[in-house]
Amino acid sequence: MGDDDGAALLASQEVGELLSAAVEHAGGHLVTWMLDHIDANPQQSTTATYSAVVDWAYGRRDELLGVSARVSGPSASDSRAEIFADGEREVAVWLYPNDPDLPGLARAAYPSSLAAVLTDAGAVGPLPPGAVELTMIAYRPRRRAVLRASVAGGPTFYVKVLRERLFDEVRRRHELLASAGVPAPPVAATTPDYLLVLAQLPGAPLARAVFADVPPCTAEDLIGVLDAMPTSVARLSRRPPWSDAVDHYTAMVAAAVPAQEERLQHIAGHIRAGLANLPPGDEPTHGDFHEGQVHVAGGRVVGILDVDTIGPGRRADDLACLIAHLSTIQRMNPAQAARVHALLRAWVPVFDARVDPIELRLRAAAVIVSLATGPYRGQEPHWERDTIAMVDAAEALVRQVL
Repeated sequence: MGDDDGAALLASQEVGELLSAAVEHAGGHLVTWMLDHIDANPQQSTTATYSAVVDWAYGRRDELLGVSARVSGPSASDSRAEIFADGEREVAVWLYPNDPDLPGLARAAYPSSLAAVLTDAGAVGPLPPGAVELTMIAYRPRRRAVLRASVAGGPTFYVKVLRERLFDEVRRRHELLASAGVPAPPVAATTPDYLLVLAQLPGAPLARAVFADVPPCTAEDLIGVLDAMPTSVARLSRRPPWSDAVDHYTAMVAAAVPAQEERLQHIAGHIRAGLANLPPGDEPTHGDFHEGQVHVAGGRVVGILDVDTIGPGRRADDLACLIAHLSTIQRMNPAQAARVHALLRAWVPVFDARVDPIELRLRAAAVIVSLATGPYRGQEPHWERDTIAMVDAAEALVRQVL
């Protein structure tokens, strides 16, 4: 059993021996590999995926390999993967799409099996071979996956691949909002292996519309769709706000970029002090409200996505989340940056009139610290530079309220 979280091993060349052993155990030969994604939870666990080329008896293929290491040794769900030892450490290794915590991914990842899911559920009629085109939208190993399934000449669906313990809660949240008339995606199908198939929303993602020549919607529209959530949302289980985990994310970012630790601790200290005496709130909230979760058309909001996190909270949390995401969009050209900054200048004063401006900025800074884990986790080409830019953005918000 290992005595650390495995982050050093899974980010090093030494992990190649484990990958090679796992591939040989499965009957193949590892030709090449490179780190694709790493999700570190300091002093607890690390999960990473690797893009690999493997020679099998039937030919050469590109594969995705996953590895999890834990301070406490393999978990119960790790037993669904293969356990390999590296000295005194045991790690779980799996071959995508056989994610040990996402049993439905093995069916959702292939057009033919997903076509069968859609037809069996009555979401579409019988489909000929090749009628479904699949696109992976997001994959967080051991956590969740989202795929887009486009049916030739027919509708488009989004398939959420969920963990067992979350499935019923997520489905209930979609059904609750649908019954209240809130424009969340309707559930088209569910499966025993925890696939949630959702119909496509109308309009375009706000994440794309923020770059348009005309304003995509107003700040009042954004607040309005949040206020339209029924009061019963406030009786759901509470999801802690991002600010509650600022120390956790500070440790994650500092582990990736140690030179930023002092600045991060300074930011986190001001966030904790400024929010310490505020109650948790009992307003219906989205919980992860940002431009990727909103659809717009004709200059207004027409839908919201990813309602997995709805529950009681403070409206400032939702508005701060949007500000944080818009403030940290990466790789914009000058024209795009100008449009996003213009929207922030128009929207933030409206948000300030609805919630406390100091709270809004401190909560936005906390969200940015959480987002600063992303460049390293995704192994982006300039992850260190992008991480520092996010720390800069969080610090700038904190300075506004000092």
